[in-house]
Amino acid sequence: MSFLMSVLLFLHIVGAALVFGLWVAYFKPPRVVPAQFYAALLQVITGLIMFGMLEMQGGAVNHAKLGVKLVIGIVIAVVAFIGQRKYKRGEEVPTGIAHTVGGLSLINIAVATLWN
Repeated sequence: MSFLMSVLLFLHIVGAALVFGLWVAYFKPPRVVPAQFYAALLQVITGLIMFGMLEMQGGAVNHAKLGVKLVIGIVIAVVAFIGQRKYKRGEEVPTGIAHTVGGLSLINIAVATLWN
């Protein structure tokens, strides 16, 4: 079970790195690429699985923190979906959409690391 949790945590961190890293890479001109959407989905899915595993093991779980992270993660995924659809259609991605995806991913990383 520990190995599975480690793999899930690894994938969760890779998802965060992709969402944030691609935001930085495409800061100017701002855009949201499909990889950001899929990375956001990866984060939400792995986060939910890890939460479920912690609950099953009877570990100490900070429900407020994980609830905040889940809401932010879902918002990132929805906004990234909207942005990547515009990108795929060749339309200009509004600056607010692109920076919402990146900024919220940074906030989600901060919540994960700074909230004890």
